[in-house]
This record gives sequence, structure tokens and C-alpha cells, in this order.
Amino acid sequence: MLEMTAAAARRTALAAQGFADPRPSGPPTRRHLQRVLDRVQLLQLDSVNVAVRAHYMPLFARLGGYDQSLVDDAAWAPTARRPRLLVEYWAHEASLIPVADWPLFRWRMARYESRYARHITRIAQKSPGLVDDVLATVKELGPIGAGTLEAALGGAVPRAKGGWWNRSDVKHVCEWLFAVGQLTTGTRRGFQRLYDLAERVLPPEVLAAPPVSDEESARQLTLRAAAAHGIATEKDLRDYYRLEPARSHQAVAELVDAGLLEPVSVSGWRHQAYRHADARTPRKITGRALLCPFDPLIWERDRTERLFDFHYRIEIYVPEPKRVHGYYVFPFLLDGELVARVDVKADRAAGILRVPGAFLEPGQDGSRVSAELAAELRVMADWLGLDIVQVGGRGDLVPALGTAL
Repeated sequence: MLEMTAAAARRTALAAQGFADPRPSGPPTRRHLQRVLDRVQLLQLDSVNVAVRAHYMPLFARLGGYDQSLVDDAAWAPTARRPRLLVEYWAHEASLIPVADWPLFRWRMARYESRYARHITRIAQKSPGLVDDVLATVKELGPIGAGTLEAALGGAVPRAKGGWWNRSDVKHVCEWLFAVGQLTTGTRRGFQRLYDLAERVLPPEVLAAPPVSDEESARQLTLRAAAAHGIATEKDLRDYYRLEPARSHQAVAELVDAGLLEPVSVSGWRHQAYRHADARTPRKITGRALLCPFDPLIWERDRTERLFDFHYRIEIYVPEPKRVHGYYVFPFLLDGELVARVDVKADRAAGILRVPGAFLEPGQDGSRVSAELAAELRVMADWLGLDIVQVGGRGDLVPALGTAL
């Protein structure tokens, strides 16, 4: 069995995620977007907008400043010249996935159809014909938001008193139809999902693609996860697309037999690792990046600790007095290591990128880290159209960072 050091495994993982590639010398283009998507496979969506929406930030981390319309056009505003590249579905969590990957999730659509059938049946008994009415109204008026859809149905639909996040029955039905693949997001207004029929959003060749067995879907998704990881444990691979354990174990074994995954022993890792057959291990990683909490490099926190010796937890839901590092903290990647963490907030009204806190990791050079972090924060501020980077008072890196800025 191939043996690897922890440092070599880390470089392999960083290369797989695109951090061995230089940033573009000019304005990033759709070709650069596609290159990143080929690396990371998907972009997680999240409603938090304290700094920037989660699906925009992984591109910035890898490309630097870019026009966010590259993502918007690829996902929600396609044209004949620039066809849709991305579609929304439940992958890791709510995610943007390549359009061509849609058929690989039909098994999940079938699971959702079965799992929530009883709930939808109860709604149908209370509001006969609602599912058909929702589909007919979306067909007539879509893309359309759930609130507008409810108004279009005449306001006669009873609102739920509990369950499913207190959403109205119309919203329940829309989310169920989204989960089973009959509806998807046609576009977004702000961050509001506007539903449309999947047949109007997806290319005919994707909708008409031959059925993919559950087992083959698991193999293909596991192979995509392995390409995005470079090197990973079975649990890492399983988490990328949230596969079931038994199916993930089977897929990994079959990919090993096919020579597409290679078992590897990594120094210091408790569990068996697997290396993608095409993964590369650079001699060194250079460059810097701010990583949002939902960046695929770090979203699996145990893996982040294993790769970088970096204990990381998002503190959004922690009461403010109990937060250690801040509300929305970005780890800072520098030359292949996570060297600091920085709490970031975009104050758009004031034109300020606020940094309430900045913290140096043990053993790092504060002068070097603060200079590089200051430069990257300026790049981020420019990208977000903010004029000033303003540092607060929390954290041991604040004095040096303030001086560097």
C-alpha cells in the first residue's frame, strides 16, 4: 500500500481543490469558472449574507476578484450563446451542480418522493388538487416565488400552524416538487427562489438521459467526490454528496477494484485513505485565499482538522458572549497552511469591509501573515465594491493587521 506523509496528503487535497493553479492574470472568464467547477464539482448555497453569499466565495478564493454575473448567468440567466451550466438541487446541502449531473440524483428524488409521501398526502386531503394546481400555475406564470404563487391560487390555501418550518402548504408542496425533480429553480430574485418546471430549465438531452442505476449513481458521485478531494477517507467521500453509508462503502470498493481509487496509508490518519488515480501531489503550494465557512475545502470539519491541524467551528448559532472567534469567520490559507482566522462583515451601506476580529494560529509569523492577509482583504473589498477595510479590536493579530492596512 502506498504510504504518504500528512504534508503530502495536504498538498494533494489542495491541488485537487484548485489551489495549486495560479490565479488568472486578467479578468476571470467563463472558462476560468468552468475550470473551478471541474475541480470542486459543486457550490453550496446558504442564505447568510453577512459578508458575501456562500456560492460566490469559493470562486473568489481560487480566482481572485471576478464578476459575480459569471455565476449568476451560469445558474440563473442562461442565453443561447451562454447556456446554463448549473442547476440547483440537494447535493452536499442545497447546491449548484453541473446540469449534466442531474440524472445522477434521480435516486435521491425517488427517496424524497417516498419519504414525504405521507405528509403530502395529508396536505392533499386537506387541500384537494393543490399539487396539480401548483404545477399548473407554475407552468402558466413561472418562474414564480412561493408567496406570489400562493396569491395566484386565490389565498384559499390554509397556512400550516407547525411542522416543516411553519411554511404554508403551498411552500411545502413547492419544496416537495423541487425535491422530487418536477420543479427546480428557474431563476432567483435577490436570494428568493423562483420555481419553474424542470422541463423548462434543463436541456432536453439531460431530461431524456437514460436511467442511471442507484449503484452507478453512487459510483459516479463517489468518483466526483474523490476528484474534488484528491485524497480522502471513505467518510470524507460519502459526506461530499451525503450518500448512505452502505452504498458509499460499496462504491468505494468497486472503484478500488476498477483502479480508479488507490488505497493509501497517511501518517497520522486513523482511517484508511483513498487517492484518486489522477490526483497530483505538488512539491509545494503557494498563494493565499480567504475561505468562507462553506468552502468545499473545509466544510467537513473533521477533515479540516486532519489536514491542517485546524479546529474550526462556525459560530453563527452561538450566543455572542460565548463566541470564541466571531460570527462569520474565514480561515486564511497561505502557502498551503491555515495560518489565521478572521471575522468578516461587509457593511455595504457604509462602504466598509469590517474585520471585528483577527487571530493568528500558533507558531505562525504574525508580520508575514498580517501583510498577506491585509493584501487579500483589500482584494476582497475591491471585489465587493467596498472602499475601506476597517479592523476591530478582537484577536491577537489585530495590531499587526491594522499596521499592515
